[in-house]
Amino acid sequence: MRHHSGHRKLNRTSSHRKAMFANMAASLIVHEQIKTTLPKAKELRRYTDKMVSLGKRGTLHARRQAFAFLRDEDVVSKLFAALSDRYKERSGGYTRVLKAGFRYGDNAPMAIVELVDRDPDAKGAEDRARHEAEMEEADVDA
Repeated sequence: MRHHSGHRKLNRTSSHRKAMFANMAASLIVHEQIKTTLPKAKELRRYTDKMVSLGKRGTLHARRQAFAFLRDEDVVSKLFAALSDRYKERSGGYTRVLKAGFRYGDNAPMAIVELVDRDPDAKGAEDRARHEAEMEEADVDA
């Protein structure tokens, strides 16, 4: 019987897959929109929706479970503060997968994964803040 074996292996070892989806889920929570291949995007939904559900629970045990998977305290804080408030009325389906054409090099189907009701300012905010800090540092040195 093949019960509960319906996930994509993506030609990776289980440890590589686990680490990859943890990193992708953390990036999705931080930026609220990422671009990846279609099979990875469809599989990422499972992990991200589970993390948002843990955030909505809000207990210490749920926070520790989320941290065990995501391994980033800032991401877990955002998950349990901003995202849990945003999705408290929604009973599931926190992510959206949009097809985005094909990659130039190998013609792989691409997709954009985003959180439903996302904050448009969150995408790239971390990079903008880092760039501004570097510019201020350059001005101080000059």
